[in-house]
Amino acid sequence: MEVFDNIAISSRIRLARNVADFKFYTKQNSDDALFITNEVRKVLEKFDFFNFLSLKDLTLNECNALFEQHLISKELIANKDISGVAISEDESVIVMINEEDHIREQCIEQGFNLLKAYRKISKIDDGILKNLNIAFDENLGFITASPANLGTGMRASVMLFLPALEFYDKINEVIERADRAHLTVRGIYGEGSSALGSFYQISNQGAFGFSEEEIIDMVTDFIFKLCSEEKALREEMLVLERDRILDEGMRAYAILTNAYMLEEKETMELLSKLKLVCELGNLAILDEKVYQKLYFECGSANLKEIFFGKKKENVTRAEYISKKVKNLVKRR
Repeated sequence: MEVFDNIAISSRIRLARNVADFKFYTKQNSDDALFITNEVRKVLEKFDFFNFLSLKDLTLNECNALFEQHLISKELIANKDISGVAISEDESVIVMINEEDHIREQCIEQGFNLLKAYRKISKIDDGILKNLNIAFDENLGFITASPANLGTGMRASVMLFLPALEFYDKINEVIERADRAHLTVRGIYGEGSSALGSFYQISNQGAFGFSEEEIIDMVTDFIFKLCSEEKALREEMLVLERDRILDEGMRAYAILTNAYMLEEKETMELLSKLKLVCELGNLAILDEKVYQKLYFECGSANLKEIFFGKKKENVTRAEYISKKVKNLVKRR
């Protein structure tokens, strides 16, 4: 829904699958892990648009850089010696192998479009279900490492930018409402992470007892209402608090383009203040997709991959972000 694209940043569908008669990762041996990896690769090679990475061949920093980009999970890194990941060329489809579950398929689409993500990942899932003996029970559904994922094995989530709800101290209220609706609210990096830069992920709490369509509808209905609230509050805030928002945003622009050193968390907060002030019309972001990438490009691991640690991290971050922001953000 384009009307909410500046609120709902991305939509993700994730499916958990396990190969029948094989132990979960906590009891898994290397031979079983290799067999599962090879079998999944055979299926994915039929789609002809995946790049496959074995995590044991990557440095820990390279793995952390992928995590900062939301391409892999901490659990996959924890299983580094036996895990792998297949990533489509446009990075919208990711299949993690030997994570918490044997197979974690996910599709990430820009904006508010869970249905598009679902249709896309379903084609991959159909191939896996057709070619592999996936663990399934008539009463429990897909067998998963976590009981929360039993049933469809689906997690539907949307990444949201909610500065107005934060400004009016309504996030705790949102969390309570989400819980009543069988949804959960997490930070920018998912489970166990904190909210940074006014970004939150909202997803279904569990999958058991719901069909895939019901999960998508449940999350979509809640997100639609929440985006409508955020939009109304922004309109109010940008009128009643215009001077304050403009001042904070212009200060953020000045710091981002002139600071000698910047810390990661500070950079993300400043990028969000600048992002909000652009709605007032004084400044314009020329490419939203490239601007959004700055949130992970300022991460410690990604900076090391770009610059190979030639300078101190906070100095490197300030120099890099300054150049990027100057090119991406212009006065109207």
